[in-house]
Amino acid sequence: MPIQYKINVLSALKTAGFSSYRLRKEKIMGEATMQKLRDNEPVSWENISIICELLNCQPGDIMEYVSDRLIEKVNSSVKLNSIVQT
Repeated sequence: MPIQYKINVLSALKTAGFSSYRLRKEKIMGEATMQKLRDNEPVSWENISIICELLNCQPGDIMEYVSDRLIEKVNSSVKLNSIVQT
């Protein structure tokens, strides 16, 4: 996926005083959304907006575009290195 998180969003939220318990209890964010963040999966723009509001940041501070070609190149290099090392 070309859009990736630059930071661990849940850790940043926790540091800002928003534990996963608080996020659920105050109905700021659902468990399904938090699981997507744990798994580095995309969340809705509405949730990105909430995260940015809580962290006082811009979407570019938490996400970045990484070309699929670059990801494939890195994955190929990792596979090649693991083959060479064995």
